Amino acid sequence: MLQPSDRAPGLLVGEGVELPDDVEIGVNVVIHAGVQLGRGVRIQDAAIVAKALVLSRQSQARMRDPDPTVVGDEATIAAQAVVVAGASIGAGAFIGDQSHVRERARIGRDTAVGRGSAIDNDVDIGDRVRIQTGCYITAFSTVEDDVFIGPGVFTYNDNAMGRHEKGIALTGATMRRACRVGGGARILPGIEIGNEAFVATGAVVTRKVAPRTLVMGVPARYVRDLGDEELIGSWR
Repeated sequence: MLQPSDRAPGLLVGEGVELPDDVEIGVNVVIHAGVQLGRGVRIQDAAIVAKALVLSRQSQARMRDPDPTVVGDEATIAAQAVVVAGASIGAGAFIGDQSHVRERARIGRDTAVGRGSAIDNDVDIGDRVRIQTGCYITAFSTVEDDVFIGPGVFTYNDNAMGRHEKGIALTGATMRRACRVGGGARILPGIEIGNEAFVATGAVVTRKVAPRTLVMGVPARYVRDLGDEELIGSWR
């Protein structure tokens, strides 16, 4: 049950939730039971943390009791963002305005999720990842450390668009360490983007992208290998 708290105007807090002294909380925030907040966390106006999972009657997603919802030290959950119960937000991570992080998703340390982006259930995102505005990372995807995902990138996990037998395993995208995906790109189900690969803006990726290669077009095609000077270590 939610109870009012005098820590911030309109704040509602679930049973057993502890608010560290240095947590910053905006107006009309809701923090449900089962949340573990680290030191120096910021939760901005009208954000909801550990929202109960609600599924449609037609959904085939897994329904189970959630793990604790963890928000690491100095993480930020920005205005009107929603974090579903059972998600994990790493230390120093940033969850942008009106973004949505679903159950069992893991957001790594110092990762940024841009405004209005959606991180689906059972997604594993590494450290120092940058996800720009309006992206969709579909369920069962993996995003490794230091990946860059441009604005409006969509990933998919179901080639049959729901027309398959129940219990069929869905497979999201796999984005290997330090790859870069340009704005508006589309990544089809089960596709792997290799280490340090570069997917050009607007590409539709229908097959595996080899490490350290540039692909572009619809469908995306190999253009060239990337030189050492274009790799992540060259500009850090």
